Amino acid sequence: MKVQRFSKIGFILAAAGSAVGLGNIWKFPYMTGEYGGGAFVLVYLIIIAFVGFSVMIAEMLIGALGRSDTVTSFEKLAPPNKKYWKLAGFMGFNGIIIMTFYSVVIGWIFYYLYSLLRGLPTSTDQAKAAFDNLVGNEVLAQIFFHTLAVVIVGYIVYRGIKGGIERINLILMPALMLILFGLLAYAMTLDGFKEALSFMFEPKWEKLNSEAFVRAVGHSFFTLSLGMGAIMTYAASLPKEASITKTAFIVTFMDTLIALVAGLVIFSFLFQFGAKPGQGPGLVFISLPTILNNFGTLGIFFALLFFLALAFAGITSAISLVEPVVQYLIDRFHMTRTKAVIFISFIYWLVGVGAILSYSNAWGKIFSIGGKPLFDILEYTTDSILLPLGGLLIAIFVGYVMQKSQVKAHLQTFNEMNPTMYRIWYFSIRYIAPLALLFMMLNLLGVIEL
Repeated sequence: MKVQRFSKIGFILAAAGSAVGLGNIWKFPYMTGEYGGGAFVLVYLIIIAFVGFSVMIAEMLIGALGRSDTVTSFEKLAPPNKKYWKLAGFMGFNGIIIMTFYSVVIGWIFYYLYSLLRGLPTSTDQAKAAFDNLVGNEVLAQIFFHTLAVVIVGYIVYRGIKGGIERINLILMPALMLILFGLLAYAMTLDGFKEALSFMFEPKWEKLNSEAFVRAVGHSFFTLSLGMGAIMTYAASLPKEASITKTAFIVTFMDTLIALVAGLVIFSFLFQFGAKPGQGPGLVFISLPTILNNFGTLGIFFALLFFLALAFAGITSAISLVEPVVQYLIDRFHMTRTKAVIFISFIYWLVGVGAILSYSNAWGKIFSIGGKPLFDILEYTTDSILLPLGGLLIAIFVGYVMQKSQVKAHLQTFNEMNPTMYRIWYFSIRYIAPLALLFMMLNLLGVIEL
């Protein structure tokens, strides 16, 4: 069977689609304002260069050289006496654990797109009551839209690299950027835009504490979809003549740019009517719909565009979470793509139903462990343990386990990384990135207190 490969632009958009997820559109803007505006942006960009960007190059390198699923790629590239490193490749399963609750959130977005037919909430209390009712009582509706998300993602992955993943990203990523930049153009005409600029970019050094540095490390890493095998699996289908370094830079730039644009759009709308920014789901599902109601019919149009952008971001990220395990089942167990997709989709769909029930009023206690809902447990486990551990293993493998000559030859000969840039990157992947990720993980686990 002929091996499918991305085109250059197809890979860039697919990798960017993997990186640009729901967290970009509400989490990064909020952190920027919370931890010092322009001061946080400066710190974030520095950390992106030495942690996120460095680990992305390393993960893409493993994929481009291994040309297989995550487990096989580690096995191929490890020295003969260190084949146990193939176990690190099971980080590819992190994406499926994330999908157990991520597809639920995509389902919420689908639900909100549907509910726009009935109009927007007129007050924050009404919006909060609607969201609480959805999560606490509307179990069947959540399962329906969760199932719809699973089916859409599954069909795209079933279509393969060229016919599914690349094709959908060639459509959705330009559409996402067109929507966000179109909303930005309108936001720039509002009085709230000036306040949004100040909120996000005016340096507030007094807010730049040690916690801000940890959050910057965490988001620079998580936002690029690292440590879950997605970028590695995509890179296995990267054109052989493509530059890893340049491609990683473009993806990182697009990811950061979209997060900044989304933040300016959201906060321009909020500040236009004197609203205070909220965090996480509350910002997107409660505060923003209420504010957009003030625009009348135009507000419904804006809400439709914004939730479409969210849906596009969610879908492009979701397919990158599923593909690594599908590829593993194809390579290691010789499953057909159809069987692999159906098998893995059913597993995360089933656990996702449990995550939905864990937030419900009727079933919450049954689907909770130690008083914590299954949804929260799955999210915390991936954020605090599995993803940083995956990134740490990538950094150690490339920095200490792979043959130095192989790493240097590929990055310098084929990817136009000059000697000085290579030395800076290699120092970062051996020392800066591992220490930053280890510190972040220990802090999230409560071992190190700020």
